[in-house]
Amino acid sequence: MSLPKDLLYSEEHEWVKKEDGKVRIGITEFAQSELGDIVFVELPEVGDEIEADEPFGSVESVKTVSELYAPVSGKVVEVNEDLEDSPEFVNESPYEKAWMVVVELSSESELDELLSSEKYEEVISES
Repeated sequence: MSLPKDLLYSEEHEWVKKEDGKVRIGITEFAQSELGDIVFVELPEVGDEIEADEPFGSVESVKTVSELYAPVSGKVVEVNEDLEDSPEFVNESPYEKAWMVVVELSSESELDELLSSEKYEEVISES
């Protein structure tokens, strides 16, 4: 299972990539494999505010609908429109094509609450 070392992770199985005061957010390979085939992704609009640990969207698979929990707080500045027509990207390419939103951080210190790839690996090995 792929866990890129340059990303941060939440216990809710989201990944975060730092990019110049903003972060790109998606779900991990582990999360997509647990969900199965993704058929629909619901995301916030550009301009929406998201709050850490609060739902900001959902992914629907053939098995279930799962909430997406924001790993950080901030303002959505970009949304991956490709997922509307191609939700399967979440299964095929969770770290590249299937990023979900780019967020302007409210507080950079929230990144300190996230997990390294090693710590996240411990979390998923216990589940």
